[in-house]
Amino acid sequence: MSERISHGASGAIGRFAGWVARGSVGHPLLDGIDYWTELKESPSQMEICFAIFTNVLELDDQGEPTNQKYAERRAALWLYRYCTGRHPSGEPELEPWECELH
Repeated sequence: MSERISHGASGAIGRFAGWVARGSVGHPLLDGIDYWTELKESPSQMEICFAIFTNVLELDDQGEPTNQKYAERRAALWLYRYCTGRHPSGEPELEPWECELH
């Protein structure tokens, strides 16, 4: 028997995809950074960005997301570092498990 992800989890991933596509993910952390130009030529980097979001996203017992904004923030931190070459001060470094591709 297969299970499907909840409507809430599907919606969280869909909203994240929309934010990435519109250039508004991680607002205001990424204001002024044109990450879309960087990512459109590098699908593997886009894959890492989505991996971080989904690896960090936590679901409750009903499969509903409990930390969507935090997962977005972690993906935005990675985008910031990828585009600028530095990590924003005061933000915790990304953990290796956050960036794993499955």
